[in-house]
Amino acid sequence: MVEYLKLGDDPHLVANVCDACGASYFDRRNACAACGAREFTVSRLSNTGAVRSFTIVHRAAKGVPAPYASAVVDLDGGGRVKSNIINVEPNPDNVTLGMRVRLATYVTATDDDGVEAVAFGYKPAAA
Repeated sequence: MVEYLKLGDDPHLVANVCDACGASYFDRRNACAACGAREFTVSRLSNTGAVRSFTIVHRAAKGVPAPYASAVVDLDGGGRVKSNIINVEPNPDNVTLGMRVRLATYVTATDDDGVEAVAFGYKPAAA
């Protein structure tokens, strides 16, 4: 569903990293928002990280199951991503600041031709 999620035997995220200052972006850029440089290198991001902040969402759009945990994850080695915390009951006893997490993919829907839509989230590292 997004170009920065790479699937296969080892799913992972990639970012466009500014060659001048190291700022990273998931979308294509003409210039770096941090320093203005125009050269980027596509880099693989770590599959592990720690929860920087989170909220438990109790009201969602029609058809979206709630509650769920939405978080900002600081990735090991650099980078930050907003994603849901999955495979855990969404409450503050189970999702905590600094909690170690690992990238996970899951099927969100399948069309009439059997083509799957795959999304990503982060699960507790021990799970």
